[in-house]
Amino acid sequence: MTDLLIRETDADDGAISFARGFVKSDAFMVLFREGMGLVEQTAAYLDGPGRAESAALPREVALSYATESMRLTTRLMQIASWLLVQRAVAEGEMTAEQARAENDKVRIPEHMVSAVQLETEGLPQGLRDLMEHSFRLQARIRHLEGQMSAQAPIEKANPVQDQLANLHARLGMAR
Repeated sequence: MTDLLIRETDADDGAISFARGFVKSDAFMVLFREGMGLVEQTAAYLDGPGRAESAALPREVALSYATESMRLTTRLMQIASWLLVQRAVAEGEMTAEQARAENDKVRIPEHMVSAVQLETEGLPQGLRDLMEHSFRLQARIRHLEGQMSAQAPIEKANPVQDQLANLHARLGMAR
């Protein structure tokens, strides 16, 4: 009976144990450094070369630049939030359940192609490169998020328990 309870608990904890293992892995730390590095790189670009490049753009392209730079920073803040929550789990500062509740507050949205994104040719290459990198990172995180939140596999029914329940029902015996 104790063996069965342990296996059931482990099965219920399948997604959580994957999450615990992943956030403590070298692969997660590489992803974390990449995400935080992209945040820093974007901030440096927008405060430096991007500011000068945007000032030289025609008015309609400057509006697209402003829109896309806001979308980029929003996307990166969502990514950074997700990464920081996962790191907090890895370091024991937060439980997997608390992380799930936090991640429900800040969802990593699906990549949406807007009319502006389809017309990015006029935007500076530096901004376009940062946007593309952020979309790739966002897609990877959404994939990981899906794996981490997947439900544990459903256990097969226990045929002995099913037969006993059937027998009890036929004999009118209460369990």
